[in-house]
Amino acid sequence: MLASPGLKPHDHVAASTEQITHKMAARACKGRRLTPTVQRKILNALNRATGGSHTLDQLFNYR
Repeated sequence: MLASPGLKPHDHVAASTEQITHKMAARACKGRRLTPTVQRKILNALNRATGGSHTLDQLFNYR
């Protein structure tokens, strides 16, 4: 879902109002394990970029 067509890590960083690095966004798109704080930041950035209302359980299956 994070690496859906048309969305790149830079799009998540640009849409975020919190401090997210390109490295954090790229790791999330690759499926790496992230800390709970970074997971929330990525979730907020994705919801803001797509206008959706996704949950953490939909994005991260290792929670």
